[in-house]
Amino acid sequence: MTTLGDFEIPSSPGNERQAAREVLAVIEGLGLSERRLKRLETAVAESTMNAMEHGNEYDPEKPVRIIVRSNADSLRVFVYDHGEGSPIPETTTPDLEAKLQGEQSPRGWGLFLIKNMVDELNVGSDENRHSIELVYYLNEDSRQEMEGER
Repeated sequence: MTTLGDFEIPSSPGNERQAAREVLAVIEGLGLSERRLKRLETAVAESTMNAMEHGNEYDPEKPVRIIVRSNADSLRVFVYDHGEGSPIPETTTPDLEAKLQGEQSPRGWGLFLIKNMVDELNVGSDENRHSIELVYYLNEDSRQEMEGER
């Protein structure tokens, strides 16, 4: 696995766009379609925004770290925050009717959206940080193999 980028973004509102731009810049030569680039841009921005808000509580002294790696089969973007203690919740399908009727918070779309933008989503937590791994398969065989597992 080759590291294409490793950088930190201050936890300030709006910096999720900077994170997405930096990721897109370092993967420029990988040949992802425009559709997949847009999906990656959305997933990185949403993951970074969640990390800044929920993990780092928008504390600019707690940056979000992003590492971008690839090999012949996949592109992997890791997003780390300084969240401590509680694990990232399971991804669930939001109940639109319940949200519209005020029975559920209008929030809670982040992980659902991210999961639907990537080929694979892996989340983790330990006593020092949360991590989100966004995976995109770069060749057709890997994508078909992944789709057969869904």
